[in-house]
This record gives sequence, structure tokens and C-alpha cells, in this order.
Amino acid sequence: MQRFAILLCLGTVLSGCTGFEYISKTYVALPSQVVTIGCNEPYEVYDNRQRRRMLVVSNSLREVTGCGIGERNEGRDPAASRAERFRTAARAFLDETVREDCRITGETVFADLQTEFAYTCEAPIERRGTKTPRLPSRGRVGTM
Repeated sequence: MQRFAILLCLGTVLSGCTGFEYISKTYVALPSQVVTIGCNEPYEVYDNRQRRRMLVVSNSLREVTGCGIGERNEGRDPAASRAERFRTAARAFLDETVREDCRITGETVFADLQTEFAYTCEAPIERRGTKTPRLPSRGRVGTM
């Protein structure tokens, strides 16, 4: 029984490292953009357009004091609305970067404050260096 507990703990530690390693390799070189939902609740988004995946990141202060959490979900724990808010942020990001035709096809929760969304679009994947629309707060056109 003790061996099983040790293996279980080791497996948990290693899977955490794997998640961190994946996020680092997939998103480390990408600039973040900020998308807002609700009553101007900001979320950072790291968009890997070649892999058609985005990482949506919140912060712990926003999760506790977010202006819309109490109003929209009165009496609910912020964790109860977290998945919905992250999905809303991902959808808003695609819409605001002129990709309304894209569909979110999956999501992976890495931690309470980090969720990755896979998406698909009808348009072909852009080549590296292609000028792409960026959120208005970050300028009109950016390089991938």
C-alpha cells in the first residue's frame, strides 16, 4: 500500500511537470493579449495560431474580486462559474481577432487559472510572420 501511495504521488508530480513543460514549449515565445468580458474583466490570452490553440489565463485576485462574479452568480462560489467565464473569454478573443468563423473544439484545464482551448477555422493556417489582426488595445496588426 505504501508503494502505491509513493507511485501515485510521483505520478502526480510528474504530470504537473509535464503540463508546465507543455505550456512552456507551446506558449513561452508568444506575446499575451488582453480580452475583456462582462464588466471589463480582463483575461490574458496566448494564441498559438499554427497549432490552433490558445491559453486563457486569469489571476487569483480577479477570481475573488471580479466585478461580475457577485452580480451574475450571486451566492455561487467563483469556481462554479470559472469554466463558463473562460469559455466566454476564448470566444470573445476569436471574435475580436476577426475569426468569427472559428469554432472551439476542446478545452484542457491545467490549473484553476489556466485553461487551453483548441479551435478550428475554415481558413488555412497562416504561415509564420503573416500579419494578423490583433486586439484594439494592442494595436491593429501584429506579427505571429
